[in-house]
Amino acid sequence: MRTRVLRSVGIASAFSIGISFVAQAPHAVPVQAAALQESTTKPDVSDAEYRKLDETLSVLRARNAKQFAIDSATGIDEASYVAIGGIEQWVTIRGQDRNSPVLLFLHGGPGDVTNPWTFALFAPWEKHYTVVQWDQRGAGRTLRKTGPAVAPTMTLDRMTQDGIELTEYLRKHLGKDKIIVVAHSFGSILGLRMVRARPELFYAYVGTGQVADSTKNYSVAYDALLKKAQAIGNQQALEELRRVGPPPYSSGEGYQVQRRWANDFEGADQFLPGTLGLTLVAPGSSVRDINDSIDGQTLSGNRLVPQTTALTQKELGARFSVPIFFFQGAADFTTPTALGQQYLASIQAPHKEFVSIQGCGHFAVFMCSDQFLKELVMRVSPLAGGH
Repeated sequence: MRTRVLRSVGIASAFSIGISFVAQAPHAVPVQAAALQESTTKPDVSDAEYRKLDETLSVLRARNAKQFAIDSATGIDEASYVAIGGIEQWVTIRGQDRNSPVLLFLHGGPGDVTNPWTFALFAPWEKHYTVVQWDQRGAGRTLRKTGPAVAPTMTLDRMTQDGIELTEYLRKHLGKDKIIVVAHSFGSILGLRMVRARPELFYAYVGTGQVADSTKNYSVAYDALLKKAQAIGNQQALEELRRVGPPPYSSGEGYQVQRRWANDFEGADQFLPGTLGLTLVAPGSSVRDINDSIDGQTLSGNRLVPQTTALTQKELGARFSVPIFFFQGAADFTTPTALGQQYLASIQAPHKEFVSIQGCGHFAVFMCSDQFLKELVMRVSPLAGGH
């Protein structure tokens, strides 16, 4: 599916700029931006060559704007800043039918906005849902608007309230009683807090790349990575993992080794660089969106990672008043699949289901988005039958 999407939007491998999405040690600074600075050679590229590239990108953006346009008379396509939590925050709303259920997608990271590059991936979703994406406080275009002065307000409590305020806005703006929330990775922390605090606003919660217990996450992932490396006979992985040993680690190297092999085994090391190419050819997007994303990941990591290192199942929540679904990649070595299964088993909810997305890992919602959508429509949409 990923290959098909990349071809459909005209991404050549030359656009697949490599950024190292490395797991961070507690209190460590994210390295996405630092990875860009590791190269010691400057490309010899003239202004004329940059202009030629930009012309090509402009053609592709225009083509994609036409190809992925909302062309239904009952559709909706909005992108604007919305006053949330005392600041202006970037929100997009897209769907082929305003009568469809509203689905709010909470991006991960922290700070890893998906608005700039999911125009093609989520296009099939827009036939079934009104899809809302939100650049969270301190991330993406929201950070562009506020600047880093917003940093002191970046707390889990404040951002949970932001999500609730956004949900209230969507209910009023779109004329809906409730919405569905789909939350990825770090976003799953906010999503669970939102549905615990205001269950009456939501039809259901769907977590993917679900955070299940951050105090055990790396140790469970380490064991799963060793087992996978042994099963496939990857001697390099075995040597590197055994060299750093099990967590906790005194430096960031151990976490980087874990992230390297998690991305390798999940196929994410091929997927993630392609998101930069998608951003470059997204309608209305530019290089600035990539820079905003990098800046947001750095700021968000500094502010929010220390707040998430001691979240047990108790802190995440054991009792919920809405249906709870975990759509987990079967080969998730980042937020381990087994840990998610254990957590869901301990949850009390009016309805709960664990759905294994085969052939994918932590980024199943993107890399296996067709399968993910099929499960959403079959299992979750009926709960929003009255919209």
